[in-house]
Amino acid sequence: MSIVDKAIEFSERKHKFITTSDRILASREAKDLILGVNELYKENKDPKLMDIMKALTVIKQKIEKRLKGRPSAA
Repeated sequence: MSIVDKAIEFSERKHKFITTSDRILASREAKDLILGVNELYKENKDPKLMDIMKALTVIKQKIEKRLKGRPSAA
């Protein structure tokens, strides 16, 4: 399975992470996929690869936002 196939599968997967460790693993997986697709993008400059990276980045940001939680009230 190529990195692009893995990235598409990850972006289409249902993202319901119950535990914090699930979120951490998903964030790391998203980061690895983004970096892998980026290496391919550097060679090809294919706009579809950029779209995949953008979609993965949005998912990763949502996961990380949930990991950080709400700021405490001062």
